[in-house]
Parts: sequence; C-alpha cells; structure tokens
Amino acid sequence: MDIVTTARLRISSELRMFLPANRRHEWQEVTPDGTSTLGHHVESIGVPLTEVGPLMVNGRGVPPSYQPADGDVVEVHPIPRPQPLPEEPRFLLDVHLGTLARRLRLLGVDTAYHNDMDDPALVVQANEERRVLLTQDRGLLRRRALWLGAYVRGSAPADQLRDLLERFSPPLRPWTRCTACNGVLVPVPKEEVELRLEAGTRRSYDAYGRCAACGQVYWHGAHSDHLEEIVRTARAWASGTGSEGDGSDDGQVHRANGSTPGM
Repeated sequence: MDIVTTARLRISSELRMFLPANRRHEWQEVTPDGTSTLGHHVESIGVPLTEVGPLMVNGRGVPPSYQPADGDVVEVHPIPRPQPLPEEPRFLLDVHLGTLARRLRLLGVDTAYHNDMDDPALVVQANEERRVLLTQDRGLLRRRALWLGAYVRGSAPADQLRDLLERFSPPLRPWTRCTACNGVLVPVPKEEVELRLEAGTRRSYDAYGRCAACGQVYWHGAHSDHLEEIVRTARAWASGTGSEGDGSDDGQVHRANGSTPGM
C-alpha cells in the first residue's frame, strides 16, 4: 500500500478569504510530489502569490521556489503593509475598476485604465511601463509573465481606495491629473479657454487647469465639495489617522467638454 505524505500549511487569517468557502480553515494539507514548489501549492489552494509575504517552513524563511517535504509545517503570511516597492507606485487597473481609477487620478496618482483591454494586453502594458496591475481577477494575478500585481479588496470604490492607500502608500498630489486620461494638469489663463466655457462658468470662476495630454479644461465647480471630501478622507487614510467621512460621495469634476462619470 502506498503511503500518502503530506505537508501542513497554516494560512494567515488575512489570506483565508481566498480559500473556497467550504475549506476556509487555518490549516491546509498538501501532498509533496518532489517537483511542485511551495508557491504552486499555495496557489493551488486558492491564494494568489501576489498576496503572500513571508513563507516559513519549520521556523525558517524559504522562497516560493522551495519544494515541500513530508512533514513540513509551513506558515503562510500576508504581504506586509505598506508593501515595499523599488520605485514610486504607478498603477494599471483592469476594466472593472473604472471608478477606482478616476479616484486615484483625482488624488494625483499615476493611474492607467482602459475599459476595453483584454488580459494579455494588460500584462504587456504593466510589464512595459512597470505598473502594478490592480484587479479582482485571481486568474489574472496568476499569470506567470506578470511582473507585479495586487488584488483589490472591497466592493465599494471607497473601500477599494482605502485598501490601495494602506497597502502601497502612494504620494498624493490632488488636482494634478486628468480624471479622463491620466494626463498632467497645468494652470491655464482664463482667456485661453473662455470660448469653451458656458457664460455662467465664465462669470463665476477665474482659475482653470488644462490637461497637457487631451486638452480637457477643469475648474472647481459648484459640486467640488464632494470631491474635496474624497480627497480629505483619502489623506486621512494615507496618514493612518482615519476619518469620520467614508469618501463615498459621488461628485463630478467640472470640465468644459461635459461632466466626468461618478467618482
């Protein structure tokens, strides 16, 4: 009779959300086969390696390439927060995270987004531009060619934004990027854009910015208090102080060619 050998994996509580609902237990068993890596075993039970931090086997740290042996006891920890990166984070979001993309741009975070890009193209752009690919698609995070990705937690845009700010701590530079295309906003004299403005806007506002990439014109309109609340709340989250607000107000950035979709 063949003897089945096993290694035991202790999954951190922060990572159990990735396990199947009927197997969401602290301890998991895998069968070492002499060829499969620890990283493979961790992903096979449902946890993307992008979310995994230190791996400890019998009390010592090992890389994901380690091959488990019979009797190993493995501790699987989450990625540390804030997550260290080799450079200031730049992001690429998949097609389902459009509102989060606009909020990140509102905060001045370099954020690429396309509403029609398939998975292979996302991986190519993320790699070529050294952007962290943000998604809730675990299969996308498991693509071997992807240099770096992250799972976005939460269903509401405010929760998603808080998760990203706490994980990556990107520098915030509000009101410096175009929410439509991610281009940089530069101040522009009123005289240069007044022909694109409605009469009421020309009378009421004097300070304008224009996107250096797509030419959109922006100003702080009557509903900018909603966006200010998003910015205030985000700054509180980024500093770790929390906030009474939840950043969930859906305001509009005012611009000459129509209003931006909900933030």
